[in-house]
Amino acid sequence: MNQQDEIEGLAILIRDLRKHKNVTLGDLAGRIDRSVGFLSQVERGLSRPTVADLTAISEALGVPTTYFYSLSKPRDVAWVTRPDERRTLYYAGGVTDVLASPTMSGGFSMLESHLAPGATSGEGHLDDSSEQGGFVLEGELTVWYGDDAEPVTLAANDSFQLPPHAQFRYANLSDKPTRVLWVFT
Repeated sequence: MNQQDEIEGLAILIRDLRKHKNVTLGDLAGRIDRSVGFLSQVERGLSRPTVADLTAISEALGVPTTYFYSLSKPRDVAWVTRPDERRTLYYAGGVTDVLASPTMSGGFSMLESHLAPGATSGEGHLDDSSEQGGFVLEGELTVWYGDDAEPVTLAANDSFQLPPHAQFRYANLSDKPTRVLWVFT
């Protein structure tokens, strides 16, 4: 799949889940504190949500964020995933997430996040029901954890772990790309 196909696949998943849950565009927009117009553009594949937006959408619709990685690609070995078999989400704000786990049915999932210089998860804090942690593979990741917390900058080989419903956001404030391996329960 190319990038546009991945964006359109995400748009379909969001729209279909919203409709399945009998939630109107207006109701969902209100729950995630975004405009109906923005949400409509996301559902038509014209705009990309930020990481914070997609997390808010998943929480508002009662599914884990990893739900949106559920489109499967053919694999030669069921318990292995290779680079060309992975599902990718392209977010607004310069963040790209690649699902590294071969299945979503286990006790945890792995994502490889690529953050372009200046990339951000969004202005709002993420509030994900999953416990999660990360390992910085390359570059720098700045994390704001808690409402008034000072940011912490992690470098390559640093790691972190956050409890469910942790209020946080992150960004790559450096001028070099950053890669992070995330693990979600």
